[in-house]
Amino acid sequence: MHIETLSLVNYKNFESQVFDFDSKINCFVGANGIGKTNALDAIYHLAFGKSYFNPIAIQNIKHGEDFFVIDGNFIKHNKDERIVVSLKRGQKKVIKRNGKAYEKFSEHIGFIPLVIISPADRDLILEGSDVRRKFMDSVISQSDKVYLNALIAYNKVLSQRNALLKYFALNNTFNADTLAIYDEQLHTHGKEIFQKRHSFLETFIPIFKSRYNVISQSNENIDIKYKSDLFNGELNDLLKEHLNKDKALQYTSVGIHKDDLTFLIEDYPIKKFGSQGQQKSFLIALKLAQFDFIKQQSGVSPILLLDDIFDKLDENRVAQIVGLVDDEHFGQIFISDTHPERTEAVVKQIHQTYKLFKL
Repeated sequence: MHIETLSLVNYKNFESQVFDFDSKINCFVGANGIGKTNALDAIYHLAFGKSYFNPIAIQNIKHGEDFFVIDGNFIKHNKDERIVVSLKRGQKKVIKRNGKAYEKFSEHIGFIPLVIISPADRDLILEGSDVRRKFMDSVISQSDKVYLNALIAYNKVLSQRNALLKYFALNNTFNADTLAIYDEQLHTHGKEIFQKRHSFLETFIPIFKSRYNVISQSNENIDIKYKSDLFNGELNDLLKEHLNKDKALQYTSVGIHKDDLTFLIEDYPIKKFGSQGQQKSFLIALKLAQFDFIKQQSGVSPILLLDDIFDKLDENRVAQIVGLVDDEHFGQIFISDTHPERTEAVVKQIHQTYKLFKL
């Protein structure tokens, strides 16, 4: 699978731009702030219906304009697929596949398998549990619609339960029967999500470990541990146990929305004890394992976006990753970099076609 053409109108810093891509390697080169990352983000936007770097949709419209349009032509299973994402101020975002608008954006997730590796990924190590949950959810959702629907349903019920807890506190009242309805729904969806996350990690962690060993060229002992309240009991029981706490806090303090992943090196958190190089290798391994997992599940090689990849790795490591296209393991790769000569030197080592876009 690959993207053939990309057309942008009023997207971020682009007023009007059309790209014709190579089916293998494409490089966006130019000075900082020129729009290299924005071009990659537009491709991400077509796959996920939102920006990787700025999920507030309206802020992706070019300053001073009223709308944006991203239009991409893909080839998947030897068939043309046209995806268009558009947004007009004051209106809802629209995602169309071959001229037909999706009723639910979730129906589109996974149709264009894609993995991005970016300097922003360091948030996975440095930021809170919500970032790591989103990573896990993104990987599973691309190949499991049942999981995605359970997650959407869970989050909807969670916000309803939280609103009810606030209402109880505000009006100095309580209704156990109404709360029990939400608790039962959270239990049902939460149990399914927990089981799927658990089984996903059993498959994913060995893939990740083998990727890390190749990238770091070392025998360091690295691991990912899954933390969840549901290891301590059934969710409906936990919700009953935490009821007084939830009433005081006015939100739901227990459940799969509190799940986290602990990233370890030699049994210590990599956030505190990992060197910069170890953290970079860890993140690259995570993303390449994501690539492997999605390919395994979908049977399609995801598009791979490497944003500012030289920020993370030396040229040898970059060449090693880009070199993976040589064995047909990878499909289409996009690279952004500030140094055209450096990028071209790396891609020239690969026996594949490529295009360089100087922005």
